[in-house]
Amino acid sequence: MSAQENRRIVLASRPEGEPKPEHFRLETAAIPTPKDGEVLLRNLWMSLDPYMRGRMSAAKSYAKPVEVGEPMVAGTVSEVVKSNRPEYVPGDIVLSYTGWMDYAVSNGSDLRKLDPKQAPVQTALGVLGMPGMTAYLGMRNIGMPKEGETVVVAAASGPVGSFVGQYAKLKGCRAVGIAGGADKCKYVVDELGFDACIDHRDPEMAKKLAAACPKGIDVYFENVGGKVWDAVFPLLNDFARVPVCGIVAHYNDTALPPGPDRTGMLMGGILRRRLTLRGFIVWDFAAQAPDFYREAGQWLREGRIKYREDVVNGLENAPEAFIGMLKGKNFGKLLVKIA
Repeated sequence: MSAQENRRIVLASRPEGEPKPEHFRLETAAIPTPKDGEVLLRNLWMSLDPYMRGRMSAAKSYAKPVEVGEPMVAGTVSEVVKSNRPEYVPGDIVLSYTGWMDYAVSNGSDLRKLDPKQAPVQTALGVLGMPGMTAYLGMRNIGMPKEGETVVVAAASGPVGSFVGQYAKLKGCRAVGIAGGADKCKYVVDELGFDACIDHRDPEMAKKLAAACPKGIDVYFENVGGKVWDAVFPLLNDFARVPVCGIVAHYNDTALPPGPDRTGMLMGGILRRRLTLRGFIVWDFAAQAPDFYREAGQWLREGRIKYREDVVNGLENAPEAFIGMLKGKNFGKLLVKIA
C-alpha cells in the first residue's frame, strides 16, 4: 500500500441469505484531508459484530443500512494523525466509528479519548465497549437478576455472553452458558466461572440444559434464537425476564422456517407465566453509560471480569472473518488489527 493510499472495504452488493466474499470489495483512495474542525484518524483496531449483517440489508431497522458502494460500518480504535480541533492532538488514541478503512476524518462528535494506561486500548471495542455495555445495560434494566436466581445466556464465550454470565455471578446467581464446542464450554466454566455450560451442538442439548437448571430459568439473555430458544422456553419460570439482544441464528434467513405456526403457543406461554420479553439496543440506555465505564472498569482492574480476544491481522481479511463469525468460528471478541 502506498503511503498516500487509504484502503476501504465497501458493500459491493446486498446478500440474499449468507454473505459471501463477493458481497465485499476492497478499494483504494487518497487519504482524506481534515477540514477546519476535523481530525484525521488512522485506524488501529476494528470491531466485527453480528449487527453488521443487518446493516447489509435494505430492510427497515433501528439504524440506516449501508448503501451499496459505501464502506461497511464498524467501531474502531484510532490514532489522531492531524487535528484541527483544540481538544485533540496528534498521538491521541480515541474510540471512533469510522468503518472498514485505514484512515478517516471526524468532526469529533463521535470520539472518546482512551487512556492506554487504564486498559489495553482495544478493550474499548469489547469488554469495555459496546459488547460489554450491551450485556451490562441489558442485565441491569431488563434481566434484573436477583441473588439465588438462575441466569442462562447463549453464545456464552462471546463478548456479550461472557460478560452476562460473569455479571450474574457478581450478583449471586447461578450462571449457565450455552456455547458451540467442548473447548468453548470448558473456557466458560474453568476461566469465566460459570456454574455450567452446554454445547449447543450436542443432540441432547435440551435435556442437558434442563439438568443444569433444576430450578428453572429466571433470566435468559437472548443472543441466538433457533433451537437454543426452543430448549430454553419450556424452562422459563413464572415472571422470568428475557432481554432480547440478538438472534444470530436467523440473520441469514430468507424465508420463514417450515412447520406449524407456533405463535399462539408462544403467546399463551408468555401470558400464563407472565414473562417479560423485551428487545433492546444498547443506546436505549445511553444515559447509564458512565455507570458502565465506572463499574466495568473497576471489575476489570480487580480481575472480577475476564475476557478473551480473537484477533485477525489485516483489513483485507475482515470479510472472511466476518463471514466466519456468523457461523460461530470466532472464539472471544473478534477484532481486526489494522495498523
